[in-house]
Amino acid sequence: MPDGTPVRMLTPSQVADMLALDVDEVVALVLDGRLRGAKLGSPAVWRIEADSVEDYLDDQAEDARLHALWRESNAASFPELWGRGRRGRE
Repeated sequence: MPDGTPVRMLTPSQVADMLALDVDEVVALVLDGRLRGAKLGSPAVWRIEADSVEDYLDDQAEDARLHALWRESNAASFPELWGRGRRGRE
């Protein structure tokens, strides 16, 4: 890290417990690039950056917020959005 702070690494099982997922799902998130991690050591074992878990949760919260806004906008009727009556005649 640029500031010299060591990166905190977690095991896939720790991340799985935090996210209520299976270990295989956590590894799939790493392979998809949604979590930052790598195989380290000998024998190589998966380790995931703790900060990437926070970033992932932030992304999930933002996705949920955007989906809620989308559902809300789809539920609104046109008169609620554009006003009542025809243009120029209220």
